[in-house]
Amino acid sequence: MSRPGALRRAVAAAAAFVALAAAPAAAEPRGGPATPDGHCAGLSRLKVPGAELQAPSCLDELTTAGTVASGHTDQADWAGLTPAGLSVPSGVPGVQIDGYFPDSSTTNAHHGWNHDAQFVIRLPDHWNGGLVITGSPGVRAQYANDRAIGDWVLSRGYAFAATDKGNTGTAFHRDGRTPGDAIAEWNVRVTQLARAARAVVAQRYRRPPSRTLATGMSNGGYLVRWQLENHPELYDGGVDWEGTLWREQGPNLLTFLPPALAAYPRYAAGGAGAERARQEMIAAGFPAGSEFLWPFHHRYYWDLTQRIYREELDPGYDGAQEAGTPFCAPGTPACDADYAYGLRPRSVHDAVAKIALTGRIGKPLITLHGTLDVLLPISQDSDVYARMVADAGRGRLLRYYRVEGGTHVDSLSDAFPDRLRPLLPCHRSAMTALETWLGRGVPPPAGRTLPFPAPGENPLTSCPLA
Repeated sequence: MSRPGALRRAVAAAAAFVALAAAPAAAEPRGGPATPDGHCAGLSRLKVPGAELQAPSCLDELTTAGTVASGHTDQADWAGLTPAGLSVPSGVPGVQIDGYFPDSSTTNAHHGWNHDAQFVIRLPDHWNGGLVITGSPGVRAQYANDRAIGDWVLSRGYAFAATDKGNTGTAFHRDGRTPGDAIAEWNVRVTQLARAARAVVAQRYRRPPSRTLATGMSNGGYLVRWQLENHPELYDGGVDWEGTLWREQGPNLLTFLPPALAAYPRYAAGGAGAERARQEMIAAGFPAGSEFLWPFHHRYYWDLTQRIYREELDPGYDGAQEAGTPFCAPGTPACDADYAYGLRPRSVHDAVAKIALTGRIGKPLITLHGTLDVLLPISQDSDVYARMVADAGRGRLLRYYRVEGGTHVDSLSDAFPDRLRPLLPCHRSAMTALETWLGRGVPPPAGRTLPFPAPGENPLTSCPLA
């Protein structure tokens, strides 16, 4: 049974991964002056390599327990990404640097800068020697991971850096000169941030980080996979939280979303054709037992996601029209419900190949994915990626955990607590396991399906991997 209030909150935050154009932050970064020694000492000597603009601040609190009030985060960036009951750690003073790298696009309005390639770097006074690099999920901006990832890693002493990936919002596909360029830029911006953040950490603490970890959810998880495949020299390992799979031969978003757009309306209409439509949904990869999530995702995710990512990779499908016709019926000219990726021109497949994954990771990776994910169905995504890693001969570097009852949007667990669990505590367990793997050489438990929380187990705090 769903909780109506929680479902309304989830609906209000329905832009969680693919549809949020972030509102500008309330004010320019600001903070107190650096003290001669101790807290924020040496603030003026911190320089972000390659940055066109940087705005350092000395803060008494780097987590959202303080940055919401001080204007050093934006709640719109992370609305809907975490369960309502998640606790907020505090007591993390340090330095925050906001800024941007040179870029010609202007989709990110934070701080009134109207400039993309924005970043945030947070440097706690009490440092554990590590650095965590993230890219935003969906098409959100640089503060999107503050609640789900930043607060927790900062409270554990990590430095933390995040990027907007170089373009934001549902019109991100306007960036770039050729199909696939906007998404390809995401990878470039994460690499750029990782190099710059490592340098800033060395400036702040007078030694380089002893450990650099990549992590992120959804599109951010894709970025982790890509970084460990293409720039393993920058990282010691990573945690991929339901990363998007881009694969030239499929499956990918453009292969499983159109069948959903075609079949779901017939399923929802009921009658004699409903069961056949349901079977078509399941054949496309949407798991049996997830039907209660289909209305929400049809209304808020499937259609928009298909149209904006198809526009990025195959703008010629609908001619001069931009991102198709919302909720068009099959048979409508250039309708995305009729889209057949396998029949599209070679140029479209080349655009996907530009951003494709290979499975050839070069550093340890832990992947998490919910069994009831109906935006990126697990059978079409992480199950496939795990096989790709194994086929590439890198299986020893991967631990893959399928999370029973997990879905793509953690806030939905508030609406369906008897059927869904948040993945956030599993992410924290994975990060801790990665620390042990790297620090002590003890690999995490073998990959498996993590069972739904037992009665009495707190789903907000407990997710044992063993």
